Amino acid sequence: MAAQCVTKVELTVSCDHLLDKDIGSKSDPLCVLLMNSSESKWYELGRTEKVQNCLSPKFAKKFVIDYYFEIVQKLKFGIYDIDNKTIDLSDDDFLGELECTLGQVVSSKKLTRPLVLKNKSPAGKGTITISAEEIKDNRVVIFEVEARKLDNKDFFGKSDPYLEFYKQTETGWQLAHRTEVVKNNLNPTWKPFRIPLQSLCGGDMDKPIKVECYDYDSDGSHDLIGIFETTMTRLKEAERTSPAEFECINSKKKQKKKGYKNSGVVSVKLCQVVKEYTFLDYIMGGCQINFTVAVDFTGSNGDPRSPQSLHFISPQGVNEYLSAIWSVGNVIQDYDSDKMFPAFGFGAQIPPTYQVSHEFPLNFNPSNPFCAGIEGVVEAYRVCLPQVKLYGPTNFSPIINHVACFAKQAVQQTTASQYFVLLIITDGVITDMDETRNAIVNASRLPMSIIIVGVGGADFNAMEFLDGDDGRLRSMTGEVAMRDIVQFVPFRQFQNAPSQALAQSVLAELPQQLASFFSLFKLKPPHEPNHS
Repeated sequence: MAAQCVTKVELTVSCDHLLDKDIGSKSDPLCVLLMNSSESKWYELGRTEKVQNCLSPKFAKKFVIDYYFEIVQKLKFGIYDIDNKTIDLSDDDFLGELECTLGQVVSSKKLTRPLVLKNKSPAGKGTITISAEEIKDNRVVIFEVEARKLDNKDFFGKSDPYLEFYKQTETGWQLAHRTEVVKNNLNPTWKPFRIPLQSLCGGDMDKPIKVECYDYDSDGSHDLIGIFETTMTRLKEAERTSPAEFECINSKKKQKKKGYKNSGVVSVKLCQVVKEYTFLDYIMGGCQINFTVAVDFTGSNGDPRSPQSLHFISPQGVNEYLSAIWSVGNVIQDYDSDKMFPAFGFGAQIPPTYQVSHEFPLNFNPSNPFCAGIEGVVEAYRVCLPQVKLYGPTNFSPIINHVACFAKQAVQQTTASQYFVLLIITDGVITDMDETRNAIVNASRLPMSIIIVGVGGADFNAMEFLDGDDGRLRSMTGEVAMRDIVQFVPFRQFQNAPSQALAQSVLAELPQQLASFFSLFKLKPPHEPNHS
């Protein structure tokens, strides 16, 4: 009997008095959450945003976890001072951690504990506070907000405003959302954003909501422009023709200045409450996931006959490519109704003419590249390998564009009926970076995701760049990806981990990517999900 997920829990994290590891400025902290259930291995569940120059950060990004009442779910919150662009945290300064169980957090609702270093000694005076709340409401609020005549707080240039939305709790105000910063503008328009109704007001339309407007400063000393309080009932009156308007009040300025009116006006043009379908709602409501596998057959992998090659099949019948296909494919095939997977290779010279090809079917049948189940993909790979010559260059864009063609046809539909996932298994060396960036930015508007599993020990900086977790990917013309659709996972990090750990990490972002695409385009499941 599989464990029953009792509920989803949202965790909000803040820290105080962190160690200062930066000379001349303050630490730039980020929180990473690791989880451990039953096995001795920790795996990453997610990360917050990085907060610049701040020793007492409030993280806006929340962690949502499935809470299983009957399993001890060990959690480890690690705080790091981020000094570079890489995803790997081992080269960032460690500021302390807390180990606890999800049960402890849930039962205390709000847990404050000292942070400790790896040797268990205190991390200075650093503490971490975690608040837990059960998610009972699946509605989200879509906002479109602008402001005008904000106070200028900058000596040179104009203010760089951003907003923070706070929810009222028994123990004070809790950060629910932080917008992006609009640079050098006293009349900013923020990009549309969404806040779960639960995070904003716990579903209570009359509960006070506090909004603070700040001028961003890179040294972390953000200046308060002004504050207002409101409720969802009042915000919902907003319409594009008659926005809901709020005066930002700065109480210090109000006391000092005679005839003070306000520090600017925040104008809410749209505040719409919509039902947010989850990944499972879409699957149970009839959405089909179509998986395509692409295997890297370029020369940088090494000659398949040599034991040093990533394509060398050991006497036990395995190599990293096969292990990656198995472990990811096994999870994926549960969601694919017909279990027929198109499988392609790229970067090899193929028979009969030995022309180089950047998308050839592993079964050499262009009219029917489908393999039956993951076993079929593995079998096609084994049969194909001795017949091709590894070559180059390593071009990702043809296969991305190939899958994007199918996803584009699916866009014509009026419901969330099809989603496409491309799994690329590669040694990470890429030749057509510019074309690949363009292909990914185009695909970000389509119902598709790309999962890249990196095998071998090469430098995967290019793959991490495509993953776009630290900022949206841009095409060569500067066009920004509509959403982050690439998930990169280095296979070697999971060599000693239980087999499900790789799949968990690889598929961690997929449910969110699928659900966010369909909600962005306001597409509902083909039929109402029945959760019985």
